[in-house]
Formats: sequence, structure tokens, C-alpha cells
Amino acid sequence: MGIVLNQSFKNTVTTYVGFGIGAINTLFLYTNFLSDNYYGLVAFLLSAANIMMPFMAFGVHNAIVKFYSTFKSKHSINSFLTLMLFLPLMFIIPIGLVGCIAYDGLVEWLSNENQIVENYVWHIFILAIAMAYFEIFFSWTKVQMQTVFGNVMKEIFHRVGIMILLFAVYLKWLSVDSFIIALVGVYVLRMLIMKLYAFSIRFPSLTFQKLKNQSSILKYAALMIIAGSVAMLILDIDKFMIGLMLPDIEQVAYYSVAIFIATVIAVPQRAMHQIMLPLTAKYLNEKDYASLEDLYKRSSLTLLVVSGFIFLLIILNINQLYNLLPEEFTGGLFTVLIVSMAKLYDNSLGNNNAILFNSDYYRMVLLFGVLLAVMAIVLNAIFIPVFGIEGSAFATFLAVCIYNTIKIIFVKRKFNMLPFSKASLKIILTLIVLSITFYFWDFPFLPMVNIAIKSVVIGLIYAVVIYKLNVSEDISNQIKKYLKL
Repeated sequence: MGIVLNQSFKNTVTTYVGFGIGAINTLFLYTNFLSDNYYGLVAFLLSAANIMMPFMAFGVHNAIVKFYSTFKSKHSINSFLTLMLFLPLMFIIPIGLVGCIAYDGLVEWLSNENQIVENYVWHIFILAIAMAYFEIFFSWTKVQMQTVFGNVMKEIFHRVGIMILLFAVYLKWLSVDSFIIALVGVYVLRMLIMKLYAFSIRFPSLTFQKLKNQSSILKYAALMIIAGSVAMLILDIDKFMIGLMLPDIEQVAYYSVAIFIATVIAVPQRAMHQIMLPLTAKYLNEKDYASLEDLYKRSSLTLLVVSGFIFLLIILNINQLYNLLPEEFTGGLFTVLIVSMAKLYDNSLGNNNAILFNSDYYRMVLLFGVLLAVMAIVLNAIFIPVFGIEGSAFATFLAVCIYNTIKIIFVKRKFNMLPFSKASLKIILTLIVLSITFYFWDFPFLPMVNIAIKSVVIGLIYAVVIYKLNVSEDISNQIKKYLKL
């Protein structure tokens, strides 16, 4: 776990810096510098682009991670990477042509409830391409066990760029329309910088020669389109459908604020995932199942402890946090609570996703994912018209919980591994007790002061309890190191 903890720690720091900047953007700058409908428009465009991204990438970013370690000669590696660079164009070019031909119909569908969308459809296409090739170049560096710079670009760069652009709008240096164009430019620039860094680590030597296992690679990449689409659908279908089904696009903005707060729980998983992916693929390719099970259990406990602490900070400070926001954004308390629970469950699976997508059983997992995506769409279609954004949050909660349970059962049956243990139960009970104990306890100070003091108190108590319970050797060692125990 040495390389995992080292790069995971660095990635966690950069990811939290990114989320901190994102929090300023999401909770304060967007809400004050843009009107609600334009904030909702930006959230809608980014969600639509995220949903399209797996198609544009053609599953290449997953295929690089899975197959790179199977090639040993320089010539075969060059042939493989050349294929990975050009494969996405097989989808991007036809989609671009179809978009040109069917443009009017596409615009009418996307702007049916909100006419403001009609002038920004091509922005979605360009954003999706930039996001796709960024992930491809990031995977290019992951397989070289270099994830920190890519994580900085993934988590910090575009958020800093957007912050600068929002201040430019506030100072009237940019119109809102120019801001949206510049936002697309930020994502394109991020992709180009990632390309230069990836090529500086391993410069491509274009070799157009058929690989021995090329059919397996193409099948995997094509199936990963479905897997990536399922993942993105679960993440962004709610915001996309809110924009399509509700007449007020500003509801997407209100929902986005609540979702962003809950999504902070996913930061440790995102950070650790960058290095767990290539390691998991390596253990699977080498059939080192003892190391794989050890990584599975350790990653689950580590993520449950860390994300559990973030869960406590969010739930126990949520009322004070909403006091800092404009009143119209404060109706998402239920959304924050239920999505936070779903994210906590998601984190507790450790490297489960990496095991499934890099194993020989990925086809069945994709089938589960497709069924889940259909269920998520149906649930959102049922609950959004009746309950609005709260209904969408509940649909997301149900979809994530069912999907995660299926994945746990599947890994247990095929690999005879479970991520959970008695230590996991101890952590869950600790979270329940602390949540009940401190939810109604606040200091009589200003919200920011209250949040700061309460967070420190909860953090110290949580650290001591986790250390005394000794639920994770990795976490206990880190507590010893930083608290000098």
C-alpha cells in the first residue's frame, strides 16, 4: 500500500484543494455573479457533456489501464498506444456529422422546456470531446504510475479557470455568453496541457500494426462505452432530466448546490482511485489474488474511515452552511442527506469498480449497469414531476444503493472476496452515534465560526475513537504520525 498511500495522499490534498475552490465557485460565486437561470444552464451543459463523454472516449481510457501492462515489447506498446489515440475518432467524426444533419431536431428536443439552451448545443459537443481526450491522456500517465499532475489538472485547473472567469463576469469584463464560450475554452486548454504532459512521460511513436489481441481490446473498449455511460448517467442524469422535465432551469442550479455539498464525500475515493486502477489491473493480470484481496479490504476500510469523517462534517454542519447561502438555494437539505448516504455507501466499496472493470467478468457488470441506468431514468421520470429535486435525489439514492449491492454480491461470488469486516461495522456504529449526539448541538456564534469550532471538536473525537478501535492499520499509523501518539 506504500505507493497507494503516497500518491493517494497527494491526490487527496489536490482533490480537496480543487473541491475547496469548487465550493467557492458553486456556493458563492455562481450564486451571486450569475443569474439562477444561467447558473442552471451551465450545470445543464456540463451534465450533458459528462453524459456524452464516454461515447467520445470510446472506452479508450479504461482500455489503456486494463491492457497496457500486458504488453512487454516496445513495438507492441507503441502499436497499442497508437490505436488508443485514434480509436475515439471512430465515434467523434460520425457523431459530429449526425449532429450537423439533425441539428434542428436536437436543438428542439434539448430546449423544449427551457429555450435558453438552444444557442449552446454545440458547446456540449466540444466539451464532451475535451473531457474525453483529457481522460485518455490522464490514463496514459496512470499506467506509468504518475497520477499527481493529472489529478491537479482534473481537480484544480478548470476550477481556478472558472473562478477567474466568474470574477471577469462580475467586473463586467465578460458577458455571460462570452463566459460560457470561455468556459469551454478552459476545458479544451486543460486537455491540451494534459496531452503535453502525457507525451513528456512517454512520447508516442506512431506504429500502425495490428495487435495479436486487438479484437479483445476493441470489444473491451466498446463495452466500456456502456460502462462509462452508466457511471455518468448515474452521476448526471438527474441534473439533465431536471433541466428537461421542469420548466424552471434554475432548479438545476439549486439541485447542483445540494449535490456538490454531498459529493465532497467522494473526494477520497476519487483520489485513491487514480492509483488503485493500475494496481488492481496489475494484480489481476498477474493473478495475484492475495494482494488483490488485501487491497480490496484495506481500501474499503480506509475510504470508509475518511469519507465517514467527511459525512459527519457535512451532516452536522449542514444547517449552519445553508445559513450562508442565498435563501432560494436552501431547500436542498433532504437532497444533501440522502445523496450523502449514497456516496458513503459508494466509498465503502473500496476498489470494487477497479476489480470489476479490469476482470474477465466486465460483460456481466455492464449488463447490470445498463439495467440500472434504465431504472435510474425511469425513477427520475416518476419522481421528478411529483417531488421535484427531492424526487430526483431519492431516485439517485435508490439507483446507487441497488447497483452497489449487486457489485458486492458479484465480486463475492466470482472472487470470494468481501470488502467489509467487523471493523466496518464499528465504523458505521461510530458514525451513527456521533451523528445523533452532535446534530442538534451548535455554538451561539456566526455560522462560519460555529462550523469551524464544531468541525475541530468532531474531528478530534472521531480521530481518538477510530484510533482506540484500531479499525484500520493504515489509518492508525497516519493518526500516530500526525497526532504524535
